[in-house]
Amino acid sequence: MLVRVDFNVPLEDGIVVDDSRIQAALPTIRYLQERSARVILCSHLGRPKGKVVPGLSLRPVAHYLAGLMGETVGFVEECVGARARAAAEALRPGEVMLLENTRFYPQETENDPGFAAELAGLAELYVNDGFGAAHRAHASTEGVAHHLPSAAGLLIEREVKFLSEVLKSPERPYVAILGGAKISDKIALIGRLLDSVDSLLAGGGMANTFLAARGLHMGKSLVEPHSLQVAADLLGRGRDQLHLPIDVVVAADRSEAADHREVAAEDIPAGWQVLDIGSRTVARYSQVVSTAKTIVWNGPMGVFELEPFATGTRRLAEAIARSQALSIVGGGDSVAAVRQAGLADRITHLSTGGGAALALLEGQVLPGLAVLQD
Repeated sequence: MLVRVDFNVPLEDGIVVDDSRIQAALPTIRYLQERSARVILCSHLGRPKGKVVPGLSLRPVAHYLAGLMGETVGFVEECVGARARAAAEALRPGEVMLLENTRFYPQETENDPGFAAELAGLAELYVNDGFGAAHRAHASTEGVAHHLPSAAGLLIEREVKFLSEVLKSPERPYVAILGGAKISDKIALIGRLLDSVDSLLAGGGMANTFLAARGLHMGKSLVEPHSLQVAADLLGRGRDQLHLPIDVVVAADRSEAADHREVAAEDIPAGWQVLDIGSRTVARYSQVVSTAKTIVWNGPMGVFELEPFATGTRRLAEAIARSQALSIVGGGDSVAAVRQAGLADRITHLSTGGGAALALLEGQVLPGLAVLQD
């Protein structure tokens, strides 16, 4: 059984520092083991661009997975070839092995048919449970499904349930919260959400471009000049739904030790930059969240990795956790913020896929899902 997982996890000095994506894959792995499958896992890690990069090897992930499972997990330093075939043939029912980083091969991202066929030749069945890569038409996410009977794993089944089926007819009020750096990355999503949500709360760098489109002076803040007209159009469409920050935290520079202060959105000093939403905005957004029945959140409210600018994101996460709404949080930074705040168990669903989650919310067909037979 060839299983595409998403083990694209952060490593520091060869140590896994966030295992949430590995944990998310365990139910499918255990399910297959219990049915005596020989489980061959494959995944990418980082962006080696078709070259072997020792620091992006999946060997430490195999070691970590073995510790989680309390059993041996085999590792092969290739994805195709004689060693991979021999290791696959030697597997016994219920045993697990992990192939090396699929992106060490340029044929992976090219979705090369020959490479996909070689991968498929290691197994008799294919399961895609790597939701975080399902929006990519790569050899291990799309190509192999043309060569083997295929199905979705338990993680993908859960992701699709929440991100597609639940949001087809959300309980109202339906509130979306969008942050992150750029409007340009989320134009399609914002447009789609404005057709369906009761409120859309904007934060992060993308809110700067909206504020600039309203004519506010943004100092040295991140603003996308080429997106100002798009932002103005969206503001016109979302006149009754789109909420922008009324106050912000600004700093002289983007650093932990920077001089910073809270000001009204209309009073950003020249030469300063917006790095978080302010306390009045937090209170306003939290009030909207408190009445919601369905909440979708993607993107932090500020530069939350720096403590002086983490308050807005953290307090919004707390407001979502306090609510009685069905809550869905997607995107690596948003999920990280929820976990850092110790609130993961109070969110209905934490999505493992940033780009894939956005694609589903935009209504796109994900190549890694469309090709599956079940």
